[in-house]
Amino acid sequence: MSDLAPKRKFLDQLRDILRAKHYSYSTEESYVHWVRRYILFHNKRHPQEMGDPEVEAFLTHLAVVDHVAASTQNQALAALLFTYKYLLNQPLGDALQSVRAKRPKRLPVVLTVAETKQLLDGMSGVPKLVAQLLYGGGLRLSEGLSLRVKDLDFEQQQILVRDGKGQQDRLTILPARLLEPLKAHLMDVKYQHEKDLREGFGQVYLPQALAQKYPNADRSWIWQYVFPASCRSEDPHSGVTHRHHLDPSVVQKAVKAAVVKAGIAKPASCHTLRHSFATHLLQNGYDIRTVQELLGHKDVKTTMIYTQVLNQDKRGGAQSLGCLTNS
Repeated sequence: MSDLAPKRKFLDQLRDILRAKHYSYSTEESYVHWVRRYILFHNKRHPQEMGDPEVEAFLTHLAVVDHVAASTQNQALAALLFTYKYLLNQPLGDALQSVRAKRPKRLPVVLTVAETKQLLDGMSGVPKLVAQLLYGGGLRLSEGLSLRVKDLDFEQQQILVRDGKGQQDRLTILPARLLEPLKAHLMDVKYQHEKDLREGFGQVYLPQALAQKYPNADRSWIWQYVFPASCRSEDPHSGVTHRHHLDPSVVQKAVKAAVVKAGIAKPASCHTLRHSFATHLLQNGYDIRTVQELLGHKDVKTTMIYTQVLNQDKRGGAQSLGCLTNS
C-alpha cells in the first residue's frame, strides 16, 4: 500500500523536516516562502535538478534587481542551504555556503528613560503590560508573547525565557512594579481558561516532544500562555483548536501609536525597548557580562554595541532606572 501512496509535495516534505527539527512556525513559513520563490524564479524547475549556479543566480537577482536587505538575502540563503542539505541530501558547495551578504553596522535605536516612560504611559491594557515586560526584562517580542504561566517566578522576581534565540534558555528580571498587575492579569486569563475547559476546549500548543512526554499538559493551567489571544484558532500543525498567544501585530501597533502620541522623533519599535533596557543598565553601572546574560547573547561582542551607544551620549552621568520598577 505504501508504494501506491502518492508522494508528498516537495514543499510539504520541507515542512515535515523543519517540524522534525523543531524549527519555529515563523521559520517554517519563511523557509517555504523562499524555496517557493526560488523554484518559480527558475520556471518551476525541481531543486534537485539545480545547484550552486542556480542558487547564486537567484541570490544575485534578489540583491541587484529586488534590492532586498542583506538580512533578507541571508535568510533566503539559509533556507536553500537547509533544503539542499536535509531534504535533497546534496549540500551546496563550500564556496556558496560561505557567501553571506554583509550587513551594515548600525547602532540600535535607544530611548532615554524619560522617552521610555512617555511611551509606556501612552499605552494601556494588555499591550502595555507586554511592553513593560519587554523593557523590564529585556525580552524580544516573540519571547514575551511565548511566556507560559510557569515561566513567571513571582517569589524570586525572575522570568524564565524558554527556547529563546538559538534555542537557549535564560533567566532575566521580573520588575517588582509589575508583580501585582501581572497577578491581576493572570486571574482574568485563568477565568478565561476555565471557561474554555467547560466548553470542551482549553488546549494550548506544546512542542511535540513535550506533548508526548506530558499527554495532558496542554490543558494544564501552568502551560497556558501568559498573553493568550482573544479568540481560539486552529493550530496549523495539528489542526486542533487551540488558544494561541496574542498576535504580535497587536503589540506592535500599540507601540507605534504610543510613539506617535508621545512625539518621540525616533523610529522606535518593540525591539527598541530591549535595546533601551540594555543601555539603561549599562548607564547605571551594570557589568557588561551580566547584561549579556540577561539578554541571552552568545558572544559579549554583540552586547558591546551598547557601549558604543553610551560613548555617543555626551550628556554624561547615570540615568535612573525608575522605569524598570515604577512604570
